Amino acid sequence: MMKLLGGITLLLAIAVAFYIYIPLPRTISEPWKLMVLDATFRGVVMMGDVAHSLGLSHRVHIINSAIVNFESLVPITNQEIQIEDILFDGVHVRVYQPPGQDGKLRRAVMFIHGGGWALGTPKLGSYDSLCRQMAADLDAVVVTVDYRMAPDVHFPVQYDECVRAAKQFLRPEVLEKYSVDPERVAVCGDSAGGNLAAAVAQRIGIDNTTTVKFKLQVLVYPVLQALDFNTASYQQNHNVPILYRRLMARFWLEYLGADLDLVHSLMINNHTAQDQNLMSLIHSKLDWTTLLPKRLIKNYKPVFPVIGSPGIVKDIPALLDARAAPLLAEDKVLRMVPRAYIMTGEHDVLRDDGMMYASRLELAGVSVTNEHYEDGFHGCVSFAFWPCYFSVGIRAVHNYIAWLDEHL
Repeated sequence: MMKLLGGITLLLAIAVAFYIYIPLPRTISEPWKLMVLDATFRGVVMMGDVAHSLGLSHRVHIINSAIVNFESLVPITNQEIQIEDILFDGVHVRVYQPPGQDGKLRRAVMFIHGGGWALGTPKLGSYDSLCRQMAADLDAVVVTVDYRMAPDVHFPVQYDECVRAAKQFLRPEVLEKYSVDPERVAVCGDSAGGNLAAAVAQRIGIDNTTTVKFKLQVLVYPVLQALDFNTASYQQNHNVPILYRRLMARFWLEYLGADLDLVHSLMINNHTAQDQNLMSLIHSKLDWTTLLPKRLIKNYKPVFPVIGSPGIVKDIPALLDARAAPLLAEDKVLRMVPRAYIMTGEHDVLRDDGMMYASRLELAGVSVTNEHYEDGFHGCVSFAFWPCYFSVGIRAVHNYIAWLDEHL
């Protein structure tokens, strides 16, 4: 009997190890910890897919429910920070304020959370900890936008709600209410939140009705385009957690309200094949062979099939909309955006999105700081807090807050 139990235990251990282990680049931060984290997330995604296929609930709702339950276990940090849940032009936001005022004007940061426009909870866990840390370390007012998410709403709802919240916050009377210096306001976001932050910065920059403008924008491993899923970083990191290429394509389709069966077509760039007449757009806005440093291009080559699927861009016109894909903005728009801090990670499929945007901004005359982490992976900032404490995430949070402290 004991031999049988021992054999079963050994088989289970082997099965668990086989499920958890995936080959990772040797330079990535804390690989075994990342494997365990990724295995957990993959399990939740599979659970969501099974529930969806059985008609029990939408897969995204299942995944988000698991995330919310986990985030609710994260202890609250910087408890001296005062919070206020309020509506800005009908959009739910949370305002974080350090204690004490002394009659002085404070800096402010509007933060937009990531999660593929579909996941995440800005008022709990790591995002709440991050906003509290920014408020405490910067002695700043921090506003986080709790925008509605897919699959309940799709583009442009998330974008519109972030724009409305930003315009409301930037109104002189609202800034005065929170004792914010109108010359010292930044917009910040990570991943899909970086997408929204970049799009909001573009909109505010060209909006003649908004007298107060953002001084800075901070984009943490932002997702900025959906026309090329075979950039050098997509090719290099397509199977590196936490954000796989397939998952990113699914997030885009959910955000744009499109058919998820198109995932494979997007992954092989069928929507931007050579017969789709988009090559001039791609070469002018996101030609990574010219916009990236040669050390990142390595031996990777552009992947654009000769013949593609003509109905995709027609059925999903938002693929060409700069509000959804800020990397597609015209130069005249880019010239109006504020100074930028763009964080990228070497082991992230979105690395080249951020770096191409940095190059385009610089070409448009915008000052850019590109902080690149050779051991970085997607989502590391969210994993800087309990219970993960990834060293690269802790460094990244410290460095971008230090940059804000110096320049805001």
